[in-house]
Amino acid sequence: MKNSDRPGRFANAIDCDVHNSIPSAKVLYPYLSEYWQDFMDEAGRPSLETNAYPANSAIAARPDARAADVPPGSDPDTLIAQVLDAPGSRRAILNCLYGVHAIYNEYWAAALATAVNDWMAAHWLARDPRLSASIVIAPQNPQSAAEEIERRAGDRRFVQVLLPARTLMPLGRRFYWPVYEAAARHGLPVCIHAGGGGAGQPPTAAGWPTHYVEEYLAVAQGFQGQLVSLVTEGVFAKLPALTVVFAESGFTWLPALMWRLDKNWKGLRREVPWVDRLPSEIIRDHLKLTLQPLDQPNELRRLVETLDHIGSDEMLLFSTDYPHWQFDDEGPLPLDLSPEAERKLLFANAERTYRFHA
Repeated sequence: MKNSDRPGRFANAIDCDVHNSIPSAKVLYPYLSEYWQDFMDEAGRPSLETNAYPANSAIAARPDARAADVPPGSDPDTLIAQVLDAPGSRRAILNCLYGVHAIYNEYWAAALATAVNDWMAAHWLARDPRLSASIVIAPQNPQSAAEEIERRAGDRRFVQVLLPARTLMPLGRRFYWPVYEAAARHGLPVCIHAGGGGAGQPPTAAGWPTHYVEEYLAVAQGFQGQLVSLVTEGVFAKLPALTVVFAESGFTWLPALMWRLDKNWKGLRREVPWVDRLPSEIIRDHLKLTLQPLDQPNELRRLVETLDHIGSDEMLLFSTDYPHWQFDDEGPLPLDLSPEAERKLLFANAERTYRFHA
């Protein structure tokens, strides 16, 4: 049975990874000081809008999300109709992947992050109460990023903090702790999303690849490194209430990583005395992962096996990755899950993670 044969299946869904796009740097000018407007004018109005939906790649974005002159995800009315109205979903979380992390000038990056958040609040979140958003920050300066979190924390339409998965150094390092401390202080999860770079670091542990297929497959390696760093550097020991969400990371790699980390921790635990219990237990308590793109065959048996190996059905969050087109005509959620598993994946896990209420 296809999703089209099951009307209302997503009627209560919470879509935890939806991408809205900035059509042009010009839309940010009203939210930038005169200094930064002049700065950008003198630099030729450089812009950082996404290149994730190339026109000659048919499956990079849904065809009905494309427009002639702006990137997919730029129009609020289209996004609301396709993500919320058509499937009947309850809520969508916007992850605006504007490239502030790629700028070497940390002051400019911080100014742009603030402008993006102001623009989203006025142009998107005010449009529909079913829209929530991640706080865009510039990780180049974690202290100023923490100040941006403090500015947004009182606006409950912002439900988490957004970081790229490729960063200058592993995310567990104390350099980044001001971000986690600010997020934890306000009960905000930290979403680590696929992408990033810009500081010269290669996407693979072996160096720079030749082909995109190599880089694409290496995404999971980056998430594995970040997860090990967060656990072993003691982020969760310092901040026991912190939740981290991995977005577009896949998750079938997680059982093997948990097993290897437990095994090696038992022999090397003197190095990290603050890791005072099995790393796999810490991961289950603190990590969530979005569903799409589903990095396994779209078969019930495979998904159930993976959840069993992870040891939890409360770690996955429903997502479509709109406007990307990552799934076939069966839809973004595998069919024939048990009612309880489907309830958790569609909305219950997200309710707990983001403190949403029906």
